This record gives sequence, C-alpha cells and structure tokens, in this order.
Amino acid sequence: MKAAVLNSIPGVLEIEDIEIADPGPREVLIRTSAAGVCHSDLHFMEGKYPYPCPAVLGHESAGVVEAVGSMVHYVQPGDHVITCLSAFCGHCSQCTDGHMSLCENKATELVRQPGESPRLSRDGETVNQFLHMSSFAEKMLVHEQALVKIDKDMPLDKAALIGCGVTTGLGAVFRTAKVAAGESVCVVGAGGIGLAAIQGARISGANKIIAVDMVESKLELAQAMGATHVVNASEVDAVEAVKEITGGGVHHSFEAVGMKVTAEQCFSMLRNGGQATVIGMIPVGTKIEVHGPELLYEKKLTGSNMGSNQFRTDMPRFVDMYIDGRLKLDEMVSNTISLDEINDGFDAMKSGSVARSVVVF
Repeated sequence: MKAAVLNSIPGVLEIEDIEIADPGPREVLIRTSAAGVCHSDLHFMEGKYPYPCPAVLGHESAGVVEAVGSMVHYVQPGDHVITCLSAFCGHCSQCTDGHMSLCENKATELVRQPGESPRLSRDGETVNQFLHMSSFAEKMLVHEQALVKIDKDMPLDKAALIGCGVTTGLGAVFRTAKVAAGESVCVVGAGGIGLAAIQGARISGANKIIAVDMVESKLELAQAMGATHVVNASEVDAVEAVKEITGGGVHHSFEAVGMKVTAEQCFSMLRNGGQATVIGMIPVGTKIEVHGPELLYEKKLTGSNMGSNQFRTDMPRFVDMYIDGRLKLDEMVSNTISLDEINDGFDAMKSGSVARSVVVF
C-alpha cells in the first residue's frame, strides 16, 4: 500500500510502498477514507518532539472497517469508524477513574509485542506506527480500543477532523475546563483546534468569546464559528485588549498555538479565579513562567490531553452535533488534497493560510 513515511528528523514525508500485516487478536484493518493534516505531525517532522524513524505519520482519521482479527466484537467489516490516539486499555487506574486519555498501558498493551511481526514493514524492516494510527496510508491496522463506530450518514472527510483537532478543542472546553453558560472565554490561535474550542464555547453558552490570532482571514473564520470579538495580535497587545473587552479578564483562556509566549499570555489575561488551559503542544524543554503572586488569586494554569476525552462517548455526540447543524465542520476544511500532496499540506499549514487540509483517499 502507499504511505507517507518519515525517514529522518527533521525531514519531509516520502510516498512509498510498504507492507501492512493481517489483523491479529483484537486488531482491526481499516481502509482509510480521510486524514486531517494536523500540526502535531509537524512537531515531530521538525524534531520538536522525538520519534523513532522510519515512521508513517498521521493520526486524525476516519475510514471503513475492512477486516477484523479474533476476539473483536465491537466492529465488523463495513462499519464506519473514527480513529483516536487516546487508545485505552480499560483497566489501569486512569481508565477506571474515567480518564482514558491518560491511559497508563497504551504504550505496552495496545501494540504488538517483541517477537511478533510488526504491523507495518518495508522490505523486511519495521516501520514504526505513529501514535497507534499511522493514517497517512491507504490502510490502517489498529487495536480495537483505538477506534469508535459512527453513524454511516456522517461524511468521512468531516468525521476525520473529529479524530483529533475537533475532539481536542471541544473536549478542552467541555471536559477539561468545564466552561459554564454565561462565562467569558478567550481562545489564542484560530487554527483547527482553536476554531473547535471557539465552537465549544458557543455550544456551552459562553457570553463573550474572544478569538486572538495574527491572520485576519482566520479571525474572520473565527467569527463564523461563534467568536463575539476578535483581536489581531499583530496590531495590539492581546492581553490588554482582552482585559479591556471583558472589564478585567476572562473566566477561561485556551492556548491553541503551542508556544511559551502565548501560554504566558493566556495566564496573564485571566480574571481572579480564572483558568488558563494549554491545548497546544509546547516544544520539549520549554519552560513556562507565571507571576507567582497571581496564584494567590486562585488563577490556574493547566494542560489538556486530547480534550480529556472519553472518545467512545464523546465522538458519536460530536457526530450528532454536526448532523444537527450545531457543529460546523465543512467551514473548517480549507483544502482537500491527495496523499501525494501531503508535504504541500504542511507547507500551507506553516504559512498560516489554512484552518485544515484533509487528505482524501
């Protein structure tokens, strides 16, 4: 099958023919329909996060079940599914506490064991699977605990976005921060995840929803998604602008860029008792600084892993929100591209000109 392989870090993806194994116990073979081009992949391509090479990247995806291994009862061939990197074992302390996105065993129990043949290979050489997915490929072979079955009426190119960015943004609002109706929200970064967070704030009933970005077209899109105010950080001091709009600061801020400076800005724009939630992937080794005395006013800085999701519950609900017209996904897709154009998709992301590119197979 064709796949986009990362052979070195830093590097670009190379389209190659690789082999995929037959499904073993509790494994599901999926024919990939669509895969979103997510900024998380770019972090690994640029070396901001380590990963063994060669590897097939991609993790935001949807497709159709082609075959199942033994002991699989949840899905059958023909089912439509969304994959999720928050694969879970179901029995560790995190899973049983309801925090499946923080599963302690996913790196050991949900992969093939030493001595077993690899899921992906190239001329006898193991090709590493990326975040249990590797969705920049014509097919995926995943553990059954890394997918969720969805309504067949859901378009799969839009469903793919729910596999990471949308769930991360909505979950940060719904589950991590638990934004309440009437509260004020600021989202810094109006890319795919930020736009999802803005929609989450709208659906939650937030009063003031402020979008901060440096690209005017993204701020316009943010307004279409539900932002009541926009701040162009290339023109004004974002923190001061947010404080002026809200009369002192927001109840909730969300960092959706993955930078030290924006994380610190999100903390600085809080009202007393407010919470700043970092969604973006801040590079390894980066330290975040906050003004210590402000902690006395019960201001909080927290992280969010994939929106603290419980994806088997959350993703079907998000599908319903889309079908009902409450969740806007069509507008978030800037481009549809082929697998051969994958590096062009990342170039467009780096230019800041798109919300989301989607590889359609």
